[in-house]
Amino acid sequence: MHWFDFSGFKITVFSVLDVLLLAIIIYQLYNLIRGTIAANIFIGLALIYLLYYIVPASKMPLLAGILKKVADVGIIAVIVLFQQEIRRFLLLVGKNASLQRNKAWWKYFFGRADVEKDNYARIKPIVDACKGLKQSRTGALIVFAKYYDEQFYQNSCEVLDSKISKRLLESIFQKNSPLHDGAVVISENKIKAASCILPLTDKTDLPLQFGLRHRAGIGVTENNEATAIIVSEETGEISYAKQGRIKMNIGFAELEKLLNKDF
Repeated sequence: MHWFDFSGFKITVFSVLDVLLLAIIIYQLYNLIRGTIAANIFIGLALIYLLYYIVPASKMPLLAGILKKVADVGIIAVIVLFQQEIRRFLLLVGKNASLQRNKAWWKYFFGRADVEKDNYARIKPIVDACKGLKQSRTGALIVFAKYYDEQFYQNSCEVLDSKISKRLLESIFQKNSPLHDGAVVISENKIKAASCILPLTDKTDLPLQFGLRHRAGIGVTENNEATAIIVSEETGEISYAKQGRIKMNIGFAELEKLLNKDF
């Protein structure tokens, strides 16, 4: 039996702080990639490294050699594959978002009623706007971005940075409005931008009635931590996209429930 000698190990304030800071960084990184395509990439890299340490080089030299080449460029591969997530993490640190989130959690546990009231106040104008757009059969695409990446959105958008309101959303998507083409992006409890041109999904198994609006709504949720509401111009049907998947023909009660969960 092997015994481990911990007599030389001393717990100091700095060792506790070291572990605590590492835990916070891992937690923030987990929040950044959770529910995104980056999570699948991370799992793939982890499996490759696991195989690298498991595969015996003496008995399987070809596979071991390939895995070694991949492992040797691991840091560069991580930087290339996760450049958006790294950028968001640095943005998160710069804006001190973790402190704001801790305040939100504190309020959640000790002021639940206030949180529910705030959520309802934020969601109501969006749901009301969707009701009006559905009734008038006005096409719309509303994107909810967890992290507002200025480089990604502002290159093809008109910056608004306005308070969320039913009338503003309805007026943006009116056919005579110069901003009605493209998407509205909502983040940080504000309408950040309008008339945004978004990347389309590459999926080929979508229903034939899906046009550019639906494809853009799905596309923006595939590679970004975002959700999207799509209002069909032809039918007035409301769809909800998340993680590259779409829910069609949802009612207002379900829409409110989804927004309350994700927004």
